[in-house]
Order: sequence, then C-alpha cells, then structure tokens
Amino acid sequence: MKEGQYVVVRTYSAGVHVGEFVTRNGREVTLRNARRIWSWEGAYTLHEVAAVGVGPGSRVSVAVPSIDLTEAIEVIECTEAGEASLQEAVWTQ
Repeated sequence: MKEGQYVVVRTYSAGVHVGEFVTRNGREVTLRNARRIWSWEGAYTLHEVAAVGVGPGSRVSVAVPSIDLTEAIEVIECTEAGEASLQEAVWTQ
C-alpha cells in the first residue's frame, strides 16, 4: 500500500474508517483526513464500499486530520469511484 492511497480500514473494536493511508506497522494503521463509517447503505460488504462507495442513508462522520488505529484487521484499497463516493458522503438521519 502506498502513502496517500485512499483506503477502508476495519478494526477489531473501533469500527470502520476511511482515509488516506500513511503507515502500517503490524496491526497499527495511521490515516490522514480520516472519517468513521457508522453505518452504510448501497453496499453489502466492505469490498463493495471500497469499490463503489456508499449510498443515501449512510452515516459517515466528518474528517479528522489524522487517526492511529491500533487493531486494524483489514485494509482495503479504494477505487476512484469508491473514494469519490466516500469523500462526498454525509451523515444522514
């Protein structure tokens, strides 16, 4: 994985996050411009979230400058379409 690549990270206990990959050291992953996906619509799996993004009704937080995720168990590279959708997603009720 290269620095700056937009990724989806599933963690053991902190949920699912998306952002720009910075580093990985074992299970620790650092992201820049990171957002948490609380829930999503329009995709069945995180593979689909990375490939096509999320749909209306999804709950995606605002971005924070960076985050260290200490129990990452899955890091998935996003396609351009997935990245665009995730960056445009807003928290909906």
